[in-house]
Amino acid sequence: MDLKPDVLVIGGGVMGASVAYWITRIAPGTRVSVVEMDPSYARASTALSVASIRSQFSNPVNVQISRFGLDFIRSFAREAPEGGVPDLGFKENGYLFLSGNPDAASLMGEQAAMQRSLGAATEVLDPAAIAARFPWLNLDDVVAATFGRTGEGWFDNMGLLGGLRAQARAQGAEFVTDRVVGLEREGDAVVAAVLAQAGRVEAAAFVNAAGTRASELLRWLGEEFPVEPRKRTVFVIDAPNARHPEAPLLVDHTGFYLRPEHGQWITATVPAEDGPCDADDFEPDHAQFEELIWPALYARAPGFDAVKVTRFWVGHYAYNTLDQNAILGRHPGFQNLYLANGFSGHGLQQAPAVGRGLAEVILTGDWQSLDLSDLDMRRVIARAPFLEKAII
Repeated sequence: MDLKPDVLVIGGGVMGASVAYWITRIAPGTRVSVVEMDPSYARASTALSVASIRSQFSNPVNVQISRFGLDFIRSFAREAPEGGVPDLGFKENGYLFLSGNPDAASLMGEQAAMQRSLGAATEVLDPAAIAARFPWLNLDDVVAATFGRTGEGWFDNMGLLGGLRAQARAQGAEFVTDRVVGLEREGDAVVAAVLAQAGRVEAAAFVNAAGTRASELLRWLGEEFPVEPRKRTVFVIDAPNARHPEAPLLVDHTGFYLRPEHGQWITATVPAEDGPCDADDFEPDHAQFEELIWPALYARAPGFDAVKVTRFWVGHYAYNTLDQNAILGRHPGFQNLYLANGFSGHGLQQAPAVGRGLAEVILTGDWQSLDLSDLDMRRVIARAPFLEKAII
């Protein structure tokens, strides 16, 4: 295979597909090749995502990223007319963040005001208001909550990926099934990628959209990178005494999340011992449900007294150990290496805006539509975390 791209994108999940889509949309005729080692996406973070979107972030740039993603999802048939996906099935049930922190209400109010100034519909609710909307919840330990009554929910993850890929192809992008096994550098430039089948491929620009393998690519170039795989076991449960199909995605301060799914529920937690896992470790932690989630879930909602796990799966976060925020833009140590990494569970919802932003940086040299510079590599080099404020 004779690959001679202008831009070589390493990783063909939703982030790589979005970059290819936007480059070929903004600059038709640009030769973009996307290398993906598993076109079935059986173990891709995109495919295994819970596929939700929210505006409830404490950093304005993350709110802006999600607001753009929301508009893109809502208008997907128009944005990707050749994608063959007429609708992403957006369930606009909202997000509900519960807090047991006595000092939370003031900070929640500040953050909600900022989010509303950027177009969100976040409300701060006291326990009485929460109970009026969601009477099936036990609120004995809850001080306040924030609720995004519109513009938040979940959608079709594979529809987004498939539509972006198809539209990018229609615009001239090439998707290649292969594995990148090395990168070559000369001074401050990446000059070639080595593919397992296609061999050595040169390009003018290289994009690291390799998900949990992002650090491997940087190590080939002699650089360290704070992104590692973290395992998440997700459970689908049936609770016959708790049928609330209009429920929001609940983020509970006791350590779990929950949302409805076709008459059942999806739930997961973050274990106390949460560290890096092997990139090939997809063994579920069955004990998490009975030992961690169910006791907290039953305490929150008595209707979950009778529960059956109907299925489960394991996905990986590309986890940024510095601050759990994305690392974006051109790597300052290289003139032609661009990063879309470390999303820590937010990649799917951020893909539309990040793909556009990165395409603009590659094509023009700087951020254009949105200034995403707060998320660039300079903070990693300076070891200056760009953190979201916890309110729970």
